[in-house]
Amino acid sequence: MSVRLARLLSVALIGACLATPAFAKSKPKAQHASAAVKSSLVWRGDVATANGVVNEVAKAWEKSGHGRIELQPFNTASGIDAVAGGTADLAGSARASDNSAQNANLTFTPVAWDALVIVTQSSNPVRSLSLKQVHDIYYGRIHNWSEVGGSNAPIDVYAVASPGDGVEYSLRELLFGRGNQPVAAPRLYVNTRKLEEGIALNPNGLGVSTLASISGNPKLKAIPIDGKPATAANIADGSYPLFIPLYLVTNPRSPKAAQAQAFIDFMQTAPAEAALRKHAVLPYQDGAALVALDTSRRSRILVEAGARPVRGTPVSAPGATYAARAAIAPTSPDTLAARQAVERRRAEEKDNARLSRIQGSVSDVTVTSVDHASGSATSLDRSAGKDFGKVDANASHALTTYKVAKGDTLSTIAKRHSVEVAQLRLWNHLKNDQLKLGQVLRLRDR
Repeated sequence: MSVRLARLLSVALIGACLATPAFAKSKPKAQHASAAVKSSLVWRGDVATANGVVNEVAKAWEKSGHGRIELQPFNTASGIDAVAGGTADLAGSARASDNSAQNANLTFTPVAWDALVIVTQSSNPVRSLSLKQVHDIYYGRIHNWSEVGGSNAPIDVYAVASPGDGVEYSLRELLFGRGNQPVAAPRLYVNTRKLEEGIALNPNGLGVSTLASISGNPKLKAIPIDGKPATAANIADGSYPLFIPLYLVTNPRSPKAAQAQAFIDFMQTAPAEAALRKHAVLPYQDGAALVALDTSRRSRILVEAGARPVRGTPVSAPGATYAARAAIAPTSPDTLAARQAVERRRAEEKDNARLSRIQGSVSDVTVTSVDHASGSATSLDRSAGKDFGKVDANASHALTTYKVAKGDTLSTIAKRHSVEVAQLRLWNHLKNDQLKLGQVLRLRDR
């Protein structure tokens, strides 16, 4: 062996000896980093639950040495999807399970109570709304602030676009008996945070959020319901009617199911409860009496709102046909035209009620006034004449076809002619409820 080769081998051996201790020392650091990753949890869900529950409690959790919570606030649907798909360990939801196949495989644990609040810009003068007024605003029957004690200005109803959003779903379930009820909301947002930002810029805006979400925001105000403001005390005694549980959603099959459950258990500790109360949120155990009140409370709300729970396909609200157009501004021509169509339909219904008192057999008579009419009639042909055209000479036979006019929806046509929407779909071979201006519909079976 040459001297030069021996020297090279010596250097290599010394380097290897020096490197081994360094590698041994670095191994515990890698293990420590791995442990830190295991102790962290990912939370995703609606903004309201993030603001009211998880944000402060996550800080208390980390301060107690339990690890880190990575917050990804967006909306309810995204959180539930993430937990079901394994990309998040916890989800926040302002609604219970909707009994879908996806939700059935997850666990919804109530951890707090919050209030649904009808919010407007702080400058809006309206001091209170009844449950019936809130129902009618969302249903499209009330369109102007002057109808509820405010200024003579249109009510621009804002909503969250996702049909499964916890806040929207919960409000509609309380007011209409079904969380998937369509509403007359011309402008839609991706979550409640964006909705709040939009309303803060519009003195005529109205939408739903939660007390925890808007707490401390001077640009927004929560309108009291039947004179009762949304406060933690009024949630606790049930006197504010629009209270809801907030849920944490977990997947029992998740590798971190035990850690996620530990965080839920932590919600009942003193540090977590103190964190909740900072945002006017009631710890779930403090509102145990509200569980017993829930069934009677929901029934009372439906009675006061003039609604009743209906199974199956929900009835479209007047104006809800344009609610799906997410980017329409509240004062755009489309929105105003839709509102005018609603007003025209209401006027037609009043005139129809007057005409129902006309009596006798008539032919080729132009109706110009119905103020003094009495009796009953069977049908009208609206195809001619300035107002109502001519009373059908064949009055004993109902109309068999109808031509779609501006502002018509399948549900309003069905109601006007005393038929079911499902029948109209069947008789006209319709795959959905979309109609075209001038389209001729069959109103009777062949």
